[in-house]
Amino acid sequence: MPNYVKNEKGYSKVGFNAKAIKEAYSKHKTSKKHPTSVNLPEEVITELKAIALKMGVPYQTIMRKLIVEGLEELKRAA
Repeated sequence: MPNYVKNEKGYSKVGFNAKAIKEAYSKHKTSKKHPTSVNLPEEVITELKAIALKMGVPYQTIMRKLIVEGLEELKRAA
């Protein structure tokens, strides 16, 4: 793995929380996601962004949550 830091002196006072980094990596490693593209009307995106702003999360997270919950509901109904 290449080293992208040219001068490590600038990072000497930076503290890292190794436990948090390992937990985040572990979550990322176990929850692989496949990027996809969905065409939605501009009004839907605007509403999603407004809801996401109130909740303090990215709007893509809201979209993913709605899709996953909708899929679970469909499976239960089937």
